[in-house]
Amino acid sequence: MANVSYLRASGTERARGRGHRGLALPSRGRGPTPYVIGAILIGLAVVVAAGVAFGTSKPSLTPDQSAIAKVTLPLGGGTIQSVSAVTGPNARPVPVVLRNDRIYPRKLVPAGEHLNIQVVITRPGWISWLSGGRQRLSLNVTTPVASLRSHYVTIAKGSPVSFHFALPVSAYAYGPSPGQTRRHVLSRPTTTITLAQTASAGSVFLSAAPRSWETGHAVAVSWFPAGSGATAVANPAPGTKIKSGQPITLTFSKPVNRALGSQLPPVSPATPGTWHTLNSHTIEFQPQGYGYGLGATVKVGLPSGIRIVGGQQTGQASSATWSVPAGSTMRLQQMLATLGYLPVTFTPSTQDIALTPQAQEAAAVSAPSGKFSMRYPNTPGWLAQSWQPGSFGELTKGAVMAFENNVGMVPDGVAGPQVWKSLMNAVIHNQRSSFGYTVADVSEGSPETLTLWHSGHTVMTTPVNTGIPQAPTAQGTFAVFEHLPVTTMSGTNPDGSHYSDPGIPWVSYFNGGDALHGFIRGSYGTPQSLGCVEMPFATAAKVYPYTPIGTIVHVT
Repeated sequence: MANVSYLRASGTERARGRGHRGLALPSRGRGPTPYVIGAILIGLAVVVAAGVAFGTSKPSLTPDQSAIAKVTLPLGGGTIQSVSAVTGPNARPVPVVLRNDRIYPRKLVPAGEHLNIQVVITRPGWISWLSGGRQRLSLNVTTPVASLRSHYVTIAKGSPVSFHFALPVSAYAYGPSPGQTRRHVLSRPTTTITLAQTASAGSVFLSAAPRSWETGHAVAVSWFPAGSGATAVANPAPGTKIKSGQPITLTFSKPVNRALGSQLPPVSPATPGTWHTLNSHTIEFQPQGYGYGLGATVKVGLPSGIRIVGGQQTGQASSATWSVPAGSTMRLQQMLATLGYLPVTFTPSTQDIALTPQAQEAAAVSAPSGKFSMRYPNTPGWLAQSWQPGSFGELTKGAVMAFENNVGMVPDGVAGPQVWKSLMNAVIHNQRSSFGYTVADVSEGSPETLTLWHSGHTVMTTPVNTGIPQAPTAQGTFAVFEHLPVTTMSGTNPDGSHYSDPGIPWVSYFNGGDALHGFIRGSYGTPQSLGCVEMPFATAAKVYPYTPIGTIVHVT
């Protein structure tokens, strides 16, 4: 039997043996195994899937509960390049700011405002090949609105004045008018707003907004005391000053048809205008044209059983009054000068006042600046010195009287509501005086004379008689207040006896019983009358046409 030996082959020999036998044995460091290749393929798949996810992920722009909108960036990141907002049909810009990922306005925005938000986002370079380098987002939003549950509330005595909203509000404002409200920002939203009011009834303008960066629309709200009687609240408040054309609003605790029936409240003075129904509880009087009149006291009366807050109670009836400021003396003189009733002209330093009642009324209360100049080159020195802009002297009074006389009013020289209306109407329609300007200068020298000056020319100088020492002619500057072609003069003589002289011609009264007139005397130029300025009939007839009501008589 043969012996068999098993020898351990060396490495080289084993390697060579594979070639001989055709057998492949595992070897270290020679190419990936199937497990490695599988892992690599899986990893590549994950990377590709992630790239696709990052590349197809999109940013979003959505409304937000606290801001205008919220920006959400896509997977893979991005940079917000710009944020802008516009509003209105003309795409008016609205300044906005980005805080973290939310968009806020830089200034207050009205509630209910329609906004278009634009956001531009750039993507990182490594993913932009798939997603695009820039993406633009657009969103239309309407800022939220808070609505009142009721504009009218009834409160028990001593209870706070509270109004309730359908949505929680973060800011509110209230005040006596839409333009005079004070804004408050709340620490936390609430549906109930309590006002700091102490009166048992009243009205204010109230606005509120769900967001602290919003402003609400101010609406009138009213509160009334509990009880069965009807109460009315007026706006503006009774006893205050109002403009001549300012509306007056009455809000009732009951519907208007139940409180007033078919009768609307009377307004005095009689004013062109109409009552309008604003809602179930509120009516408003809207004056027209020149309104109540400058300097007028306006009164509105309510029927029995209705109490008006802040008004006057007479038995069962209630009423409220307001005052309209009178026009300024400066503007009165400006208009009288413009219309030719003064010895001066007026030139405004700014553009002319618009020829509308509203513009003329505003100018009457706040006179425009400008310059007065003497109308005529040879104005008497005393007349020029008597002119005082802004001061209601005899020259201004005489001009008012002349105007009143020309338009058919009682010439009392008082610039009341009707005078202001008529003056403004005359300015608007350029209804100027065509008479000119006269002064009668009476000298009690020796001899006594009257110099008649008209529109820059001396018409005549004539001897006259003035009052005797026992009944002197008062010295000073006076406006003619009565103009009679003939009259009977009567009175008391210095000795106490009575006189009555019929048929006295060409009479112009200027101070009490003192007048320019014709009277037959044996001579003229010395004191002979009982206070009047006497002249021959023929001379008086020539003077008379130059001395209508409002003419200035100057006695020295």
